[in-house]
Amino acid sequence: MSKETIYRVSFVSQGEVYEIYARNVSQGGLFGFIEIEGLVFGERSKLLIDSSEERLKTEFEGVRRTYVPLHLSLIHI
Repeated sequence: MSKETIYRVSFVSQGEVYEIYARNVSQGGLFGFIEIEGLVFGERSKLLIDSSEERLKTEFEGVRRTYVPLHLSLIHI
């Protein structure tokens, strides 16, 4: 079993709350934003299909890196 850290990042965008999981979170090169890389889907429940997670998977399909304003986000380890 891998001991790799996965971060849970919660943020608000256009009045909607997002909760995504990622392998790397850093300050990045853009002042006031956090850089989120290595989005992870399907880790929360391997047996059940979560419709909200499927929506996020579709919305973030093909995204390798995204930036979220620091003041709108909350990071959980």
